[in-house]
Amino acid sequence: MSTTDRIVEYAQRYQDLGCAIAYYRKRKHLTQEQLAEMIGISRQHMGAIEAPNMVRAISLEVLFHVAEVLEVEPYVLLKFPG
Repeated sequence: MSTTDRIVEYAQRYQDLGCAIAYYRKRKHLTQEQLAEMIGISRQHMGAIEAPNMVRAISLEVLFHVAEVLEVEPYVLLKFPG
């Protein structure tokens, strides 16, 4: 199975992850631009991660940086609805 096939297979999980990141980012009163700058990615990349109509895979490094800045454990961002 190719990487593209895996991304499509897990599309809902990537979308849920983006929603979780957006939720915790807003709780910290951060903009996408501020969070992106703090973790070292572009605002466009951050926007794509959070966009509910896009499927954007992210690296563990980015996930860990996001969790650190948002002061949540990484697993919290990966808790998907049943």
